[in-house]
Amino acid sequence: MIAELGHFTLTLALGVALVQSLIPMIGAARGWHGWIAVAVPAAKMQFLLIAAAFAALTYGFVTSDFSLRVVVENSHTLKPMLYKVAGVWGNHEGSMLLWVMILALFGAAAAVFGGNLPPRLLARVLSVQAMIGVAFLAFILLTSNPFDRVAFPPFDGHDLNPLLQDPGLAFHPPFLYLGYVGLSMAFSFAVAALIEGRVDAAWARWVRPWTLAAWMFLTIGIALGSWWAYYELGWGGFWFWDPVENASFMPWLLAAALLHSAIVVEKREALKSWTVLLAILAFGFSLIGTFIVRSGVLTSVHAFANDPERGVFILAILAVFIGGALTLYAARAGALEARGVFGLVSRESALVLNNLLLAVAAFVVFIGTVWPLFAEMFFERKLSVGAPFFDKAFTPFMVLLAILLPLGAILPWKRGSVRSAMRPLAGALVLALALAALAFALQTGRSALAPVGVALGTWLIAGAAAELWHRAGRRAPRLARLPRADWGKAAAHSGLGIVFIGISTLMAWDVEDIRVAQVGETYEAGGYQITLAAVEEVEGPNYTSTMATMIVARDGKVISTLHPEKRIYPVAAMPTTEAAIDNGVFRDIYLVIGDPQENGGWAVRTYVKPFANWIWAGSILMALGGLLSLSDRRYRVAAGARRSLAAAPTPAE
Repeated sequence: MIAELGHFTLTLALGVALVQSLIPMIGAARGWHGWIAVAVPAAKMQFLLIAAAFAALTYGFVTSDFSLRVVVENSHTLKPMLYKVAGVWGNHEGSMLLWVMILALFGAAAAVFGGNLPPRLLARVLSVQAMIGVAFLAFILLTSNPFDRVAFPPFDGHDLNPLLQDPGLAFHPPFLYLGYVGLSMAFSFAVAALIEGRVDAAWARWVRPWTLAAWMFLTIGIALGSWWAYYELGWGGFWFWDPVENASFMPWLLAAALLHSAIVVEKREALKSWTVLLAILAFGFSLIGTFIVRSGVLTSVHAFANDPERGVFILAILAVFIGGALTLYAARAGALEARGVFGLVSRESALVLNNLLLAVAAFVVFIGTVWPLFAEMFFERKLSVGAPFFDKAFTPFMVLLAILLPLGAILPWKRGSVRSAMRPLAGALVLALALAALAFALQTGRSALAPVGVALGTWLIAGAAAELWHRAGRRAPRLARLPRADWGKAAAHSGLGIVFIGISTLMAWDVEDIRVAQVGETYEAGGYQITLAAVEEVEGPNYTSTMATMIVARDGKVISTLHPEKRIYPVAAMPTTEAAIDNGVFRDIYLVIGDPQENGGWAVRTYVKPFANWIWAGSILMALGGLLSLSDRRYRVAAGARRSLAAAPTPAE
């Protein structure tokens, strides 16, 4: 009965979304206030209905209702409760329901917090948001119904993919979807602005909080996925340039570009057309990511489904919304006249260059991701594009971006001077060069990767601090009075610097040791003495495990006792590798136990990972920077934007 209720509310939500997509749009065009007023309650009602459907599906997983096909295929009675709940979105059908619920959540949030928006603009935004909801609700009900019943319910389920039975993967998809789907708000604002034929500072002030929230959630989601891959897959890496990893990274790059571009629109009323285009493309790449994950056209360990028919449906949604938006953009972009004029050396120019670097970097990732597909389709050749291509093609753009960020942030609007801007940054430059020299001195016979990465990371961190000091007039009491957005920007740029240091030093100074070790044997790796003390079989709640006891020492002093595992989940008949990691501020000791060998030994892998945790610490700091900026009242409620709108002439409808 609960499942049928969930199916009914999901169908009802489709009807509400249809009303929300049509009535307010018509009302805004005709100036019918009664029809315009439908948008807000419809948006709230649509979210409540989809949330009820999601709650019904969650109930089915929690109670192990094996009359539901999706529960049979993705759950088991012995599974811990956390993973029963995570199983709701650990599959195609449930994840799509989560996707559309978050879409409705953003629409409802805009309805609740959008009271300062002009009624016609809000109606159009919510209408476009509902159109996206109609498409994906239809996709779920027609091709991916999570409430589909089985004729003969089994006594137990097939279990969730063991790789997904991990806390990191329990929280990774919701955050990722909050980022993916959150970009739909920027898209809806862009389409609404194109329909109205007006983009101004008020529009930029309204669109920035939604984009910032989506970027922040996407940052957390990507970091959680990277962290999970690092400690769960047992390969010792943090990024594989997998198609699905790339699918989340491309919208992140474009969302970062959109945030910086919207600043120019808000402050100088320039780059209007480019900003609208970025808003369309950012959500477009989110839809491309959804297509990649669920169509089966590209092979990935992260893929949810391998169903070409579903892929065609999503491709049709992508073509309609992004194609339609780009067509509207082509028709109206000429009307988005830029007012601001700026010199070659100015903050506007720096932000333009910032945008170009981020957009081209996203394009490079896109080409590398889809090129194997095009090669197979048009040239009948099977190709693989791996990390070497991405490292060489992508890295130069990030290096240039890191060099530019501190200088661009401190340049004045309209026109400036590089010499004047560099004066406050002189100390940051000296510190960056000094630490680069130190990194070069510490390494022998290695590449320049670590010194360059340390220099760039320090330049970003010290540059952000120097900018705050400069804005405070070099007076400590004024620091506390700086807007939260300034502190948020400094935190985000500093977080990026920490990530630069972590990635470069990890890739340059990583130590790897692969060997066969006997129980009781001690070997050395990266200056540490590792002893394989014991290997035993243990029973988990829903798995069996081969667990090793390995003692880590340095100079005769025991540092840690670690227990790497190799687990077997009997229901899914699938092994997983559970690495054991001794975490540290400046290094991780990473141990993996492999298979038994013919001579009685065990295959073991040992990694010493310098500065590994700096990657995720920097990501967290970037997200916190976004949260800090989001808490700035000027952006949270668009203070002042309403006044500027009231002073602006209203275009003819």
